Amino acid sequence: MNHKDLDVWKEGIALVTDIYKLSNQLPDSEKYGMSSQMRRSAVSIPSNIAEGAGRYSDKELIQFLYISLGSLEELETLIIIGSNLNYFKEPDLSNIDRKIIHVRKLLIGLIKYLKNKTK
Repeated sequence: MNHKDLDVWKEGIALVTDIYKLSNQLPDSEKYGMSSQMRRSAVSIPSNIAEGAGRYSDKELIQFLYISLGSLEELETLIIIGSNLNYFKEPDLSNIDRKIIHVRKLLIGLIKYLKNKTK
């Protein structure tokens, strides 16, 4: 399975791009804190999908998809914190929220598909 063919990987890449843009709205005091952590967690999502797809079994891929899901939840938490601190503009947040929900659905759907396939 080539990761570049997976919709979840493509959507993860698009999310990373949006997170880099969103993190630019953070104050300079968050450059090495929240901004860095948001970017790392976002990059981790498609990176783990790619690494899992390069493994030899669906079981290993599922493990990496769960890691991606954890990174997505971490990213969402950081965005909520930033929102509570009024660091972000509302239209940007709504767009990011939609993308996070979409990537979550794709990850969970692929995990379920792979689990059912291995039964």
